[in-house]
Amino acid sequence: MGVSTSSPDKGIALVTVDFPPVNALTVQGWYDLADALRSAGRDPEVRCVVLAAEGRGFNAGVDIKEMQRDTGHAALIGANRGCYEAFAAVYECEVPVVAAVNGFCLGGGIGLVGNADAIVASDDATFGLPELDRGALGAATHLARLVPQHLMRALYYTSRTATAAELHAHGSVWKVVPRAELRSAAVELAAEIARKDGYLIRLAKAAINGIDPVDVRRSYRFEQGFTFEANLSGVADRVRDTFGKGERS
Repeated sequence: MGVSTSSPDKGIALVTVDFPPVNALTVQGWYDLADALRSAGRDPEVRCVVLAAEGRGFNAGVDIKEMQRDTGHAALIGANRGCYEAFAAVYECEVPVVAAVNGFCLGGGIGLVGNADAIVASDDATFGLPELDRGALGAATHLARLVPQHLMRALYYTSRTATAAELHAHGSVWKVVPRAELRSAAVELAAEIARKDGYLIRLAKAAINGIDPVDVRRSYRFEQGFTFEANLSGVADRVRDTFGKGERS
């Protein structure tokens, strides 16, 4: 359980997340993921990173129960900072990152894949931000990298999800495959990238980030300010306390 790194092929680092039962990460889990991604990117032998997950789904966001156990704001601050670091670690990884997405990809999962360089998804994968149902805000920055602006807004306001096939139609998912073929398909794409010159692929990653029209770190940090406001106002606790208790009245 936790975050592990392996090497399935030459030039490829496979970073795997495993936090049963739904890959909802604790504060420490987000920092561990950030450290693993940064370490893989610094390895001169690595030319591409595959980010994958074990279990029922790719990522269910932050561990809500950890927040509910905290009587202050330490867990909230920790989760915000941890997510910020993990999302940035994907974006700033010195080599391209391929996300292999299975099952649900929610909340913080969108932050991860939205900052990835390419996405391979299983045919049962779904993507969405249930933040408004969890007393939080954020990651619209990253959802906007996956779908057009008005669809992003509608998904955000309704907390609905989009399928892998829908994202493939929008061009943000590279390939959709049966779940049993997901890992091999992601590694196959990573291997094609890893055959490029190691120095040149790092220059390419830096160059593409440099021409990005949106500063994802600053944009996401701006969103996080509204999460703090929601918590200070008390509305976040009121909404979050309904988590797992059915529909709100």
